[in-house]
Amino acid sequence: MGTQTEPVKKRAPTLYGIIVFKLLKGLLFAGLALTMYTLSDNNLPEELQKVLLHLRLNPERKFWVDLARQLGNWTEAKVVLGAAATLVYSMFSLVEGVGLMFRVSWAGWMAIGESIFFIPIEIYELVHRPPPEPGRHGHPILLSCILLLNIFIVWYLVKNRNRLFRHHEHS
Repeated sequence: MGTQTEPVKKRAPTLYGIIVFKLLKGLLFAGLALTMYTLSDNNLPEELQKVLLHLRLNPERKFWVDLARQLGNWTEAKVVLGAAATLVYSMFSLVEGVGLMFRVSWAGWMAIGESIFFIPIEIYELVHRPPPEPGRHGHPILLSCILLLNIFIVWYLVKNRNRLFRHHEHS
């Protein structure tokens, strides 16, 4: 009366990390999209000022002043369109995360494709963006970390695709 069971897949802690990253990124961008939509008819520079004061950040810093100026140029329609685009992008990350959880091969290829898509953009930004203000190094460091993370995700998923994902056979 022996029953045959499906072989247990090897544990893949790196894949679990990628799944968590994709799901958190998807939820973060979905929240951002919802926030953008709910604030679309508000005075955005004023809303930014409120948030900065609540977070005890100096709203007079050049970055925040420049951001407030840019937000002041956005129309309600532009904000709603941005919210819709952000929501669509969040859905990609959520679908990737869930697909990777179930180890379906198309989700692996989707994650590889998304990561490959952003690598040239990140390199361009690092090479062509003006250097930060003296004493401010956050942006290039953050962008470099994101670039390295995307390169790592591509390398890891391509290298381990046969071990990590189910491949459906056509009969």
